[in-house]
Amino acid sequence: MATFLAAGAVGRQRSAAAVAEAPHSAAAAATVAKASRSKVALSMYADLPDGEIAIEEFERFAMDRLRVLKGIDDLKVKGFRPDQMQDKVIELYERHMGAPNREERQRKDVISHFVLRLAYCRTEDLRRWLIAQECDLFRARFKEMVPSDQRAFMEANELPFRPLSKDEFTEVQQQLAQVLFSLNAGQQAAALLRSEVANDGYYKVPFEQVPDLVAARRVYLQAGYAYVSKDQMSSLVVQPFRAGLSKALVVTARRWAAVVAPEEADRLTPVVESLSQRYLGPDYSDPDKRGVVGTISAADIPKVARQSFPLCMMNMYQALHESHHLKHDGRMQFGLFLKGIGLPLEEAIRFWRTEMAPVAPGEKFDKQYLYNVRHNYGKEGNRKDYTPYTCMKVISSTPGVGQVHGCPYKTFSQESLRSALSRLQVAPAKIDEACSKAAAGHYQLACAAAWEGKHGCACETGINHPNQYYEESRKALGELQENNAAAAAGQQQLPETPGAADAGRQLQAVLGSNGQQPGSEHAAKVQRTG
Repeated sequence: MATFLAAGAVGRQRSAAAVAEAPHSAAAAATVAKASRSKVALSMYADLPDGEIAIEEFERFAMDRLRVLKGIDDLKVKGFRPDQMQDKVIELYERHMGAPNREERQRKDVISHFVLRLAYCRTEDLRRWLIAQECDLFRARFKEMVPSDQRAFMEANELPFRPLSKDEFTEVQQQLAQVLFSLNAGQQAAALLRSEVANDGYYKVPFEQVPDLVAARRVYLQAGYAYVSKDQMSSLVVQPFRAGLSKALVVTARRWAAVVAPEEADRLTPVVESLSQRYLGPDYSDPDKRGVVGTISAADIPKVARQSFPLCMMNMYQALHESHHLKHDGRMQFGLFLKGIGLPLEEAIRFWRTEMAPVAPGEKFDKQYLYNVRHNYGKEGNRKDYTPYTCMKVISSTPGVGQVHGCPYKTFSQESLRSALSRLQVAPAKIDEACSKAAAGHYQLACAAAWEGKHGCACETGINHPNQYYEESRKALGELQENNAAAAAGQQQLPETPGAADAGRQLQAVLGSNGQQPGSEHAAKVQRTG
């Protein structure tokens, strides 16, 4: 058994920076306790969980919540707007966060939230990701509550929002209707004037808390207050939650590194620090699931690279073909990707031996690089069958001088990214979209846009893994070939896969030097420094 001392050591200090808008009085605390016994299941996570929890439960609760948050992120990657996500987010939460009874559900909810605080506090990128997904989950759960529970929640957490009394509502009823008319919501305005809208459908809020609504003239202002409809309250209530969580994560990061991680080095620390790298999609390390769209040979790689490699892998392939060398991190990232798409060990050895022959011929390759290839396949060392890198792991890596691994959408300049996507034969409009997404830090959205621009169809699954990009590409190309064959019987078949000896010439003919289009000048050379 393991106590929840780790979370306690991080967050038990009741400073304003350490907790999310905690109640500031005994009366407020009593109100929270009362609310916790009502139907209000949502929490601001001001108080740490008590009691003990087994390591297995600790990890399982966190993984279940992580499935919810990753699912929310996937919805956004697929392009769902916030108003389209409500039902799907609630479905995700109910599917993964269920428990036998209400008390167990609340316990699981609170524990899982604090475990992920520990896991995602360590870097700014991790904190930003957790805050974004937790806020979306919080917003959806608040909107799902009935008005009476929403009011109880806001009162329990001393949020400065209260519904209008009947007298207040009558006083501003005409003005509220005018706002609705100005927003082309005539039917809602008419219903309000006919008193079909209850007074508790509006809240009186300090105007400085809704600058976006004020700027858009979506609220009525009077005496320093904005009158906000209940439909707009979820976005408002999430702000103190966001602020509290953001402050708490910064404090948690300091205390975790200084106090808890060293003390729990043999028990909780490995579990916590691995959570942020967990990938919840297909297991590409499973030999039975490799190459689900068909195995490939070394001779196939030039063709499938041109058709289906994501930019991160194409960038490394071009660099390898140009310089006949990749540094260790690049060999790991690219080699595991090739394993995941169905390249058997013997073919992998043949591929690497051929590509590196100019700088590591024969016996030199066997001495310096063969062990690494076999190690990736679990045939050397501790015989661990390594997993191909996820998008999150690729994005989190930072290439140094002479290295070409990592995510190009993060590491390339806008000019370099445009050139690379053009060489990848992405449609111009989608190049613009991908560059815009990359500039905003949405690297997986940028990759999905590039996929769509290359394949001419929607990427309904989003992109979470380089191997998933490849698989979706092969499926899309297979469907396209089937459609073309059905439309034009007797269509000329694709040429047979070239032999391994022709692989280098084919890649050079298609991509030119270092990925440039044939005939382009000033092709950049990849420097080999180690």
